[in-house]
Amino acid sequence: MLGTISVDSADAADLAVWWAKALNGSVDEFADIGFYVVRSDRLSGLNLAIQQVSDPTPGKNKIHLDFGAADRPATVGHLVALGAERISDQEYEGLRWTVLADPDGNQFCVSDAPSPDEPA
Repeated sequence: MLGTISVDSADAADLAVWWAKALNGSVDEFADIGFYVVRSDRLSGLNLAIQQVSDPTPGKNKIHLDFGAADRPATVGHLVALGAERISDQEYEGLRWTVLADPDGNQFCVSDAPSPDEPA
């Protein structure tokens, strides 16, 4: 059973706070080991962990988060206002989504598909 998705960061504390705001959640801090767990009902039972590393993996992230939103433009606007970078808008066979990056540059998507994981 999958329980946690972990993200490496050179500034784990700030990135964990950002994701907690984006997901309307909270952060459990284990600062002595550089590990922060974001908890939110919008993660449907999963945890998002941000771990402090001295040298994050370079290049495009190999795994990314996908969220569904009943109102994608409003959700994207909210995330951009929090500090996300809008990368691109995409469409394929009637499905529309927006690619964004968190303050550390980790890309994630928000689609039109409704989901209980909506981050706004």
